[in-house]
Amino acid sequence: MNYGRIYYADIANGVGCRTSLFLSGCRNHCKECFNPETWDFDYGTPFDVSVQDKVISSIKPPYIEGLSILGGEPMEPENQEALLPFLKDVKTACPAKTVWLYSGFTWEELTGQVPDARCRTEWTDEILPLVDILVDGRFELEKKNISLKFRGSENQRIIKVPASLKAGKPVLADEYM
Repeated sequence: MNYGRIYYADIANGVGCRTSLFLSGCRNHCKECFNPETWDFDYGTPFDVSVQDKVISSIKPPYIEGLSILGGEPMEPENQEALLPFLKDVKTACPAKTVWLYSGFTWEELTGQVPDARCRTEWTDEILPLVDILVDGRFELEKKNISLKFRGSENQRIIKVPASLKAGKPVLADEYM
């Protein structure tokens, strides 16, 4: 797995000051994507153990709310295998910190409610419980709205993952909408 960039004091991609990790690789190719260079799985730098350790260390200070993972597409099947152990390490090292995950795939695709969704892998069901907030859905230029918090188009949802897993359906984080 490669990453395109890391912001160590980001306030745009989730609540509070966060570390934001932009993974490489995306087949969604949304029209007017803000980060098209990350479509290429080979773009950027390998996400090795030293980088992982630096990211985890960066979210430990009390003024950092947590980690946001964006892309590219974090939930591309090629990224999930490496993402799972990293998220486990994050939750072990920093259990009080929140994890926000931005995905062009919908909750329904990720949870298997859409048959044959290409994002479903053997790791998906283990990744989701490690995420606090999921911002789901592809960016749709026709629904672009620059006044939205933490998302770019009106079709995208901000979902409370633990509550959604318990309810068996998306529970929206209305406080961020």
